[in-house]
Amino acid sequence: MSNLKETAEKYEAPKLRNVADLEFISTDWEVQEELDVEFPYKYIMFNGERYKINNSIIADIKQILIVSPNITKFKVIKKGEGLKTKYTTLPLM
Repeated sequence: MSNLKETAEKYEAPKLRNVADLEFISTDWEVQEELDVEFPYKYIMFNGERYKINNSIIADIKQILIVSPNITKFKVIKKGEGLKTKYTTLPLM
């Protein structure tokens, strides 16, 4: 057991990764939701870690699947930070 000072000194905030950090994402992967936080979000578990997936990425994949329903893998490219973040979702053959 440790006191508050020791606990605070050792504390590291949990880091939430983004699907753009992955080499690819697959339509076979399960999307989960974290609802017990101030700002709920969707995520994919990969190798025991959470990777946030934004609704704009899901919407992009939906549009790609309308034209090419057999595509199962995508690459997400992230540009910018904070409110200026933009995502480009590309189908992988």
